[in-house]
Amino acid sequence: MDYSFALQQLVYGLTLGCLYGLLAIGYTMVYGVLRLINFAHGDLLMVSAYVAFFGIAIFGVAWPISFIGSVLFTALLGILIDRGAYKPIRKSPRINALITAIGVSFLLENLGLVLIGGRPKSFPAPGLFSGSIVIGTVNIPELSIWVFIITLVLLVLCVLVVKRTRIGIAMRALSRDMETVTLMGIDKDRVISFTFALGSSLAAAGGIMWCMKYPALEPFMGVIPGLKAFVAAVLGGIGNITGAALGGLILGLAEVLIVAVEPDWSGYRDAIAFFLMIIILLTRPTGILGERLPD
Repeated sequence: MDYSFALQQLVYGLTLGCLYGLLAIGYTMVYGVLRLINFAHGDLLMVSAYVAFFGIAIFGVAWPISFIGSVLFTALLGILIDRGAYKPIRKSPRINALITAIGVSFLLENLGLVLIGGRPKSFPAPGLFSGSIVIGTVNIPELSIWVFIITLVLLVLCVLVVKRTRIGIAMRALSRDMETVTLMGIDKDRVISFTFALGSSLAAAGGIMWCMKYPALEPFMGVIPGLKAFVAAVLGGIGNITGAALGGLILGLAEVLIVAVEPDWSGYRDAIAFFLMIIILLTRPTGILGERLPD
């Protein structure tokens, strides 16, 4: 493998890793507070992509407004999913919440199939994200630069919210002992709704960038990215925001570089992700940066 080819693959791997990491942060925030694996998280990626698509292509809305509207709509949908599906079973066994999450995922996918149809649609990427920069023999897409910057900014903002704000302190307290937090006068439903809104917003941002990189929109487009984001969250330490971002980067780089070294393994690209998850669960169940949390 020559030097320029390796750098080119590194760019692709970092871009994919940032997308995985951004989705994984939303996964890990919900799990950190509720111990809930929200399998509908990947489908929020699909919803945000379609909302942005219809805003630009059908209604002719300027892309910045369409993107912001998509993020806000997806955040609201995350709150509605929590209030309508998860809140009624909050005191039930965890297996009930897990089955409900899978049901919500199927509901969103099949609603998309019925209302929109299964024919893939091409996402109109704005010109700002369509160019590229050539450094020597390495071609760096401008979208990759934006993906890295946006992921870094959102990661820092999430860490600041969780570490430095009152709602963030409440989120961390809720993750430790939900009953005691309630006795202290904190509205746990408001904190949980905020967590879902924030996590869904991250899924929306990831979904918009994902469909600019992979512009084929269809109702099941969020399934594999959602599962990969879950793997990234487990790899980095589910419940840890920085760990989720790190896990996404490791997963993205591993997928791209392994296939670059051995092109014949391209058909096993998805298997690589789940193999890494099995290895990390066998050797370090809490993940790279995770810690053992109370049940």
